[in-house]
Amino acid sequence: MATFPTNIPEKTVERLSEYRRTLLAYRRQGVTHVFSHVLAGTHGITAVQVRRDLMLIGFSSDTKKGYDVEVLIDFIDKILYSEDKMNVAVIGMGHLGQAITKYFNGKQLKIRITAAFDIDPEKAGHTIEDIPCYDMSEFEEVVTSKGISIVIVSSSSKTATSLVVPIINAGIKGVLNFTSAPLNFPQGIVVENYDITTILEKVAYFVKAAEENNNN
Repeated sequence: MATFPTNIPEKTVERLSEYRRTLLAYRRQGVTHVFSHVLAGTHGITAVQVRRDLMLIGFSSDTKKGYDVEVLIDFIDKILYSEDKMNVAVIGMGHLGQAITKYFNGKQLKIRITAAFDIDPEKAGHTIEDIPCYDMSEFEEVVTSKGISIVIVSSSSKTATSLVVPIINAGIKGVLNFTSAPLNFPQGIVVENYDITTILEKVAYFVKAAEENNNN
């Protein structure tokens, strides 16, 4: 069994995911090989950065023909995903939770949302976006039975902090938090706090700064 690096920088991991999506699009278009400068141009970075990222994960290819698209997709898959399929659950099936579920399950990913949870009795016990939705009282049992290792939190910020203990008790290994309430977990649980409001305000700031610079 091949051994792959486990200490890849966070930014490199993000770019590998982006490369993968681009490569999948190339494959659908019938493209079989791609040069580093073409891949770089798509992502607004340098060819040197692309080659550095791929060298970091131990990938090399025939530079005369470029990277083999199919081989590179397979190689990145082995870096990003475990051999066993990763199952994901969404907590909070409001508009955001439903949009997230529909989006992720429509992508060519080796991770799949297999369950949803909500405290609303009108949602729990029903199927939403082709995913069974359970009451939070069943959380630990369902996580165990479905082998869920990652949760996406899209509940209200008010209830988000109350989810920390159930998530820990259920043995979840990774959390993607879409609420504005930062969630803190003990070491061993990977957490990504993704506050859409903060990110949008950051974009707004840089737009304003650019406009002011252009007016001066």
